[in-house]
Amino acid sequence: MPSTVHAQIPLSLLEAIRRIDTPEDQIDAEYVPELRNKRLGLSDTVYTQIRRYSEATKRGQKIPFVEAAGLGTLIGRRPDSDKLFVSAGQILANDIYYSIAKPVRGFIKIMPRFVARPVALKQLRGISQDFFGGTLERTGAFLALRIPNSVTVNGAPKSAGCTFYESALRELLRLLINGGGQIDHVHCVQREEGTCEWRAEWRGHTA
Repeated sequence: MPSTVHAQIPLSLLEAIRRIDTPEDQIDAEYVPELRNKRLGLSDTVYTQIRRYSEATKRGQKIPFVEAAGLGTLIGRRPDSDKLFVSAGQILANDIYYSIAKPVRGFIKIMPRFVARPVALKQLRGISQDFFGGTLERTGAFLALRIPNSVTVNGAPKSAGCTFYESALRELLRLLINGGGQIDHVHCVQREEGTCEWRAEWRGHTA
């Protein structure tokens, strides 16, 4: 097990909690103390941690693995955990995507597929290593994302916490190549299979 993880991992988990716990009418949250006390995402503790993780991201600082895993467990205990894991994955993917240099994003979008795809694949491999602590390989028409040390794998029963990384991968494929095909969770640490692995279609809706 690694000692640290990228700060964007716990940041996205807390951001998901904050967003789902924030009412549409934010005035309610500001003026009704009872509401703030009942919703974790509105607490001062969560805001403080979000600021801390945001600063760590800017400075390139890592966060203890056990701390991030604790957030995964915290989410897994909530009745809305499925929605939270999916939302956190989408938040993570969007933050990562927009951290890619704008000229690179533009190149992938406008260049012909045979030119853009190798660049997109290189980005995904770097993301898998730097942010997920895993590896990504292409075999034919499919990608295999392997993460041996997931911070959410034990967050909920029946591998429900693994939807965090699945959601992030799906959103990254959508953003990078207009992908959106099926993603299968073919191996899982929780099932004592050594590593968590997802298989995704390496294609987009447009040529």
